[in-house]
Amino acid sequence: MHSLKAVIITIGDELLIGQIIDTNSAWIAQQLNLLGIDICKRIAIADTKEAITNTLHSELANADIVLITGGLGPTADDVTKPVLCDFFGGKLIVNEAVLAHVKGIFERRGRPMLARNLMQAEVPDVCTVLHNAQGTAPGMLFEQDDKIVISMPGVPFEMKGIMTDAVLPLLRNKYEQVQAIVHCNILTFGEGESFLAEKIKDIENALPSHIQLAYLPSPYAVKLRLTAHGSNEQRLRIETEHYRNEIAQRVAANVISLEDLPLEQIVGNALLAKNKYLGLAESCTGGYIAHKITQVNGSSRYFKGCVVSYATQCKIDILGIDPVLIKSHGVVSEAVAVAMAKAACQQLRSDIGLGITGIFSASDYEDQSPVGTVFIAVAGNGKVLAKQYQLHHDRLQNKETATQIALYMIWEFLTKTIV
Repeated sequence: MHSLKAVIITIGDELLIGQIIDTNSAWIAQQLNLLGIDICKRIAIADTKEAITNTLHSELANADIVLITGGLGPTADDVTKPVLCDFFGGKLIVNEAVLAHVKGIFERRGRPMLARNLMQAEVPDVCTVLHNAQGTAPGMLFEQDDKIVISMPGVPFEMKGIMTDAVLPLLRNKYEQVQAIVHCNILTFGEGESFLAEKIKDIENALPSHIQLAYLPSPYAVKLRLTAHGSNEQRLRIETEHYRNEIAQRVAANVISLEDLPLEQIVGNALLAKNKYLGLAESCTGGYIAHKITQVNGSSRYFKGCVVSYATQCKIDILGIDPVLIKSHGVVSEAVAVAMAKAACQQLRSDIGLGITGIFSASDYEDQSPVGTVFIAVAGNGKVLAKQYQLHHDRLQNKETATQIALYMIWEFLTKTIV
C-alpha cells in the first residue's frame, strides 16, 4: 500500500476576496480522507489562464490527484474549461449527451436558452465527461502520466452530486491499494487544551509513530482526535480505540461523547434517550440555539419550539415573566433566566425548558450588567440548573459561545441533574 496525495483547487476571485466562503474544499477533503487519500494542499486561485496553468504545473509535480471546483459557468469570466483544454492538448467539441441534458433543463423550467448556455455542452475532446444531474456544467476528468485531474462546477450542490455519483466511486475503483486512515474522537467540554494536554501527556508521549493526537478547540470545548495510518484498517481501528478509551478514562469528567457528532446532535440523542421534549426561551441569542437544534434531521421528535423574547416587554407579555421580578433583579439575571426556562416548559408544553438572557452590546438593554454577561438556566422535572458566564469576545462570537454553552447545559441537565 502507498499513500496517495491530493490537491484541491478552488477557482474564483470571489473566494480570494472573501466574498464567498469556501465550503467546497472542506467537504471534498472530508470525503477524500474517508478513502485514505492524503490532502497535501487546498488552494484558492484567480480564474485566469496564468493562475490555472501555473498551479497545475506546480501541483501535478507532487500530487497524484488534483480536484478543481469553479470557473465553469457560461459567462466570459469563466475560463477554466478552455484553459484545461489547452493544458491537456485538446480541442472543444459539442458533447451530444450534455447538450440534450442542458436543453432538457431549460425546457422543464420553461425558460429560453441563450447561445452561451449551449456552450456548456462544449467539452475538451481529451476528457471523460462526468454527468452533472443538478446543473448544466458537466464535470471533466483528465488523465496524464498516471495522474488524474477532475474539474467540477463551483456550485456546492452540483459539485457534491458529481463527487457522490461519479468521482468517489471512480477513486475507490482506481485506487484499491490506498493506505488506510482511521480517526477516533473524544469531545470534551469545560477544560482548555493545555490543561487536557497536561493530564494526558504520558499517554500522548507513548503513542506509536503511526498514531497522532490533535487538539481541536472551539468555545469551551476541545475535540481530541486520534489519527492512525497503516495497511490494516481493522488492526488500526482496534489500536486507535484502545488509546482513545485510555485518554477518555483519564479525562472522564470532561468527556461528552466518543462519537464525531456536533453538540446539537449529541443533545438530541440525549433527549431521545430520556424521552424528553425541549422548549426554549431565548433572548440574547435571538433563536440561534433553536437554529442549531433544528439543523439535525428528525429534531421534531424531541424539540417543541422556541420563544425569542428579545425585548423586555416580550418577556412579560409572551412568557408571562413578572415585571416585579425583572425590576428587582434586572432583565439580565439568574432569576429571569430561571423564570424564562420555567415559562418555556409551561408555554411550549415541554418536559425541559431553557432560558437565556444576556448583554452582548452596550446598547442592548437598559440593564447595567457588563457587556458579555450571560445567564443560562435549564428547568424541568422539579429541578433547575442555572449558571452565569462572562464572555469576552465580540458580539457574534459571544452569541456563538453562549449557544455552545447552552447546548452543553441541556446535555449536562439530562445526563447529570435528572435521572
